Amino acid sequence: MTLQLGLEGMPTRLFACTPSRLTTWLDCPRRYRMTYLDRPSPQRGPAWAHNTVGAVVHLALSRWWAEPLERRTVPVARSLVVRAWTRDGFQDDAQADRFLGHAVEMVERYVAQLDPADEPVGVERTVATRTPTLAVSGRVDRIDRRGDELVVVDYKTGRHVLTTDDARGSLALALYALAASRTLRRPCTAVELHHLPTGTVARYDHTEESLARHLSRAEAIGAEAVAAAEALAAGGDPEALFPSRPSRGCGWCDFARCCPDGLAAAGSPRQPWDGLAQQA
Repeated sequence: MTLQLGLEGMPTRLFACTPSRLTTWLDCPRRYRMTYLDRPSPQRGPAWAHNTVGAVVHLALSRWWAEPLERRTVPVARSLVVRAWTRDGFQDDAQADRFLGHAVEMVERYVAQLDPADEPVGVERTVATRTPTLAVSGRVDRIDRRGDELVVVDYKTGRHVLTTDDARGSLALALYALAASRTLRRPCTAVELHHLPTGTVARYDHTEESLARHLSRAEAIGAEAVAAAEALAAGGDPEALFPSRPSRGCGWCDFARCCPDGLAAAGSPRQPWDGLAQQA
């Protein structure tokens, strides 16, 4: 946390967080505690193969924009995917090779539709903003300038086809838009989810009112997380302060093997490559 002087000269404690930290609390306070508060942190499960695919695609696209203009080509995009590829989480070499082809195909198809000369305002750009209670920062996949507006672009590689509702309801995208506006000192209300498997774009144009609602929600989530952490530091019961929220999704949690509630809800831990069925 950071301290900021209040109006009367008294220090006000700001909750330093990312959108991911806020949504982790919202999803499961126990996972929040294990991720951000427990020291030493509980041992995580093995790497997920579907996360490997997503991370490589994001890295390749970031490096593609860092290339000189004359090298922003489809063949270079392919080479960047191959260079970044790892076999973390895959069942075997054959599966890893198959999904390398899947990742290459996604990136090639995507960059073929881009204008290499249309320089983004930011790629993997860290943006930040503050409220009276929060200091929020995060790294945006891409920020475009379209005429007089800035647009927050988020890459997605999962199988689920995204809609305007996904873009509208995303707390992270709304906070990125607010932070981009503050950091770059230009209006930013538009957010886009670029779904690489299908080449579709889900866009939402926020209003000042809708962004304010998301910000108010973020402040409420942050206040809950801070109150629980302070009670824990004062000797409170960690299980009561940070309850689990069991669901079928618990099988995908990095800490599933450390959480009896999660294991019971999931039935059994997922294999590291099980998420690939949702991508290809």
